[in-house]
Amino acid sequence: MLVLPDALQKVFTPFADLFTKPTWQKAQVLLAGAVLAPGKRTVTAVLRVMGLAQRSDFARYHQVLNRASWSAFKASRILLGLLLRAFDTGGALVFGIDETLERRWGKEIKAKGIYRDAVRSSHSHFVKCSGLRWISLMWLAPVPWAERVWALPVLTALAPSERYCQEQGIQHKKLTDWARQIAMVLRRWLPERQLVVVADSGYSALDLLHSCQRLASPVTVVTRLRLDAALYAPTPFRQPSQIGRPALKGRRLPTLAKRLNDPQTAWQSLRVTWYEGKERNVEVASGTAVWYHTGKPPVSIRWVLVRDPEGEFHTHALLVLQPQLGFMALFPTTRMTQPCPELMAASPHRPRQYKRLPYHPPQR
Repeated sequence: MLVLPDALQKVFTPFADLFTKPTWQKAQVLLAGAVLAPGKRTVTAVLRVMGLAQRSDFARYHQVLNRASWSAFKASRILLGLLLRAFDTGGALVFGIDETLERRWGKEIKAKGIYRDAVRSSHSHFVKCSGLRWISLMWLAPVPWAERVWALPVLTALAPSERYCQEQGIQHKKLTDWARQIAMVLRRWLPERQLVVVADSGYSALDLLHSCQRLASPVTVVTRLRLDAALYAPTPFRQPSQIGRPALKGRRLPTLAKRLNDPQTAWQSLRVTWYEGKERNVEVASGTAVWYHTGKPPVSIRWVLVRDPEGEFHTHALLVLQPQLGFMALFPTTRMTQPCPELMAASPHRPRQYKRLPYHPPQR
């Protein structure tokens, strides 16, 4: 019987109720081996580092991931609770949502598709890759000994391609649909906390933003905004005797692209902490508006323009899905709207989240 050090027992024990007793014994081996194994954290590497490379029943350890009945969803909630107890300092909790590609080949990988490889691609070079697309929710935690913010994954969701869904006869979900569902789960898990979700421009969608804003306890979203987005003034006050349907928006406002060249735009100079812990001077301008598109629900936002006085990076626009907040309260989170390069480029093989597939090979 495996006896783990007290330090590991303290971390692993909260997950014990998710497994049967025989499965939990094997799960502890996999968890401990994943901590100790260098390089790829495969089941084979785990068994080797734990001194079990010659076990004839090695297949039973694989079955913990692809056959045993346990809930990865419940494990995610437990993991989030452990991380909050370890690193939470109070105040708003900032999370990142981004998709990552797990490179996989072979006919037994059922949900694979062909996607753009964000790690190997650039603005001028497009690289495609076969694999599984995951959407990852990461808590952007201030880790004391690292003296920086770490993106700690707490929940992942498999987002199959549209072609796979058609072949399986199931409804296809867009990335924004998965992100909306993840945001709702996060709000249900943490009903009393102020939540901020940071994402890149792929999640700048009115349907997603409207779903997060209309909650009883809204989830604040920080993401990119197009410079030519259609922005409007707030809805004018409705007179008591006024007839007709209620207005969704006010008058049309100038686009952010026009505000860049407008001498009346009020810019504020700030010195902020940038990537790699460096200090950088930037200029920002901010205001409130209603973002609206025909056939979509209107969303009240705070728009933010950020430009580099030295001209080293392009001017870009951000939106904050809580217009009543001052921009300075959320500015430290806006530099996180880029994908996490260290996390995404760390390994071509991503952490997997298995589901029980009793009658056919697992989607690994």
